[in-house]
Amino acid sequence: MGALLESIQSPADVKRLNYAQLAELAEEIRIFLIQSLSKTGGHLGPNLGVVELTLAMHYVFNSPQDRFLFDVSHQVYTHKILTGRRERFHTIRQPGGLNGFMLRTECEHDCYGAGHAGTALSAALGMAVARDMGGGSEHVVAVAGDAAFTNGISFEALNNIGEQTRRLIVVLNDNEWSIDRNVGAIARYFHRVVTNEHYQQLHNTAKKVVQKIGGKTAVNVMRRAEEAAKGMLWPSMLFEEFGLDYYGPIDGHNLPQLVETFKFLKAADRPVLLHVITQKGRGFQPALDGQKKFHGLGPYDPETGDTRPAGQQTYSEAFANTLVELANQDSRVVAITAAMPNGTGLDLFRPHHPKRYFDVGIAEEHAVIFAAGMATRGFRPVCAIYSTFLQRAFDPIVHDVALQKLPVLFCMDRAGLSGDDGPTHHGLFDIAYLRGIPEMVLMAPKDEDELADMMKTGLSLPGPSAVRYPRGAVAGVPRKPSAQILPVGKAEVISDGADVAVLGLGGMLPLAAELAARLEAEGHSAAVINPRFIKPLDRELLASYASRVAAFVTFEDGVKMGGFGSAVLEALEEMGSSVPVVRIGWPDQFIEHGKVDALRQKYGLTVEDAHAQVLPLLATRKHRTLVAS
Repeated sequence: MGALLESIQSPADVKRLNYAQLAELAEEIRIFLIQSLSKTGGHLGPNLGVVELTLAMHYVFNSPQDRFLFDVSHQVYTHKILTGRRERFHTIRQPGGLNGFMLRTECEHDCYGAGHAGTALSAALGMAVARDMGGGSEHVVAVAGDAAFTNGISFEALNNIGEQTRRLIVVLNDNEWSIDRNVGAIARYFHRVVTNEHYQQLHNTAKKVVQKIGGKTAVNVMRRAEEAAKGMLWPSMLFEEFGLDYYGPIDGHNLPQLVETFKFLKAADRPVLLHVITQKGRGFQPALDGQKKFHGLGPYDPETGDTRPAGQQTYSEAFANTLVELANQDSRVVAITAAMPNGTGLDLFRPHHPKRYFDVGIAEEHAVIFAAGMATRGFRPVCAIYSTFLQRAFDPIVHDVALQKLPVLFCMDRAGLSGDDGPTHHGLFDIAYLRGIPEMVLMAPKDEDELADMMKTGLSLPGPSAVRYPRGAVAGVPRKPSAQILPVGKAEVISDGADVAVLGLGGMLPLAAELAARLEAEGHSAAVINPRFIKPLDRELLASYASRVAAFVTFEDGVKMGGFGSAVLEALEEMGSSVPVVRIGWPDQFIEHGKVDALRQKYGLTVEDAHAQVLPLLATRKHRTLVAS
């Protein structure tokens, strides 16, 4: 670790450095990030790109009195290092360690937590208005990547900023990437701004003045350059139409220019937007060469950037390969993603059917309504969106898809616990938020072969359907030559039994089988059931077992409240059955980041916990049988 970095315990230490020392500190931070994250994994590329920007903010402003918000906040590692968390940085994304995003409960310098895009501007405006109403003087600075401006929430905030506060600083961190390369008109517009030849000439003139004399005069020159260039780019500058004074674009790695500009913007009496150009992955060639890979990854070689060899096929890959097959068979099938082609696996689909692939940017609500529109014209849209991100589109799912009974298939990657990414990314709520929607068919496969069958089933239905599947490797079973349409609402009995029926939903089926084996070894007869369908439930099967078993046990990788086990309880109650149900799932709280197995152990999603709860129910039945005889 560099000597300068070792001396930084708080933002106050940053303010004592000169420009040359700041530049040296920036390089030490990059080396520290590359070395540290090679052991733990994490969001390397985004953080290498904002080192100077974060240093300049802490140099000019006074956190935590001044408020820093980072959209998504996966780029806050330098912020954490500068705010007293360097010695704990080796614990980032590890059990009990630092969170990979901003977290209000972790540090007073984290004023707002976020793991989804598009939230920074609205939250910052809320803080600024609260400050104004309370007579405060603190600054509010919101840093949002260019990808965040493909999100509708950002524009909803922009629509209000100019009218509701006179003091707010928005930093547009422009690197042309979110996880994948940014798409759409907004991304093209930003690119047009920074590559316009005449604009660059004027901008470079202003840059020289800033470097020579600094201060307000230089920034005014820069502003006049931008005013002169407006007509070359757009009849009226986008952000100024929203009521924000626009400055830039400037080099996001030029510390003196960043510092002088921030000093000037502190005195602004209107909301301002500073457009900075940064390089995602700066300082580490493998990250520059592999933007998608180094957005977020596991451990790697700090010299070469090499990661461990790819192992077994993932569910994302199995989904994409199946979708290619189904699209080959049906020209109506189209694929839609919301800025996640790599994460969902659709980058594997795109080369096969480029004209039937649509990336709409970070705009989940639009993705769903866009799919609904296509469905009205006879297409069969497949929306591939992480479970945690599909939450953002709940109203369009209800209002635009289900209410109109349109055949849209939602494929929800990362359903269940997402491990190291923590509560913003855990996909624990999709069962609860989807199963109450009329017309929805909701499925969970036990393996990749059944995933293919469920996708084909969903595409055959006249209305909406959804398939949830976990992050990580598939079960490793052989695939049938072609996917089959499943009978809707029918479960699969793996093995029969008379004392207890154990239902293991999706990837939790192995736990159900393990519990049944333990009970069988103890002399109990246990059935193992693969539910397949969360909605509609196989009520005929439930009624059959309710007439003979002492208890049901349900395993699910989702919240118990409103989840699959609750659906079983409701169905049994409606049948007039009093057979008890042991529900194994996540409790009514947000789950921290950590290793999946350890968190399951902590929160009781284990065979041992299920065994301890079901044994008394079996003992009660045995006692009643003995008394009756």
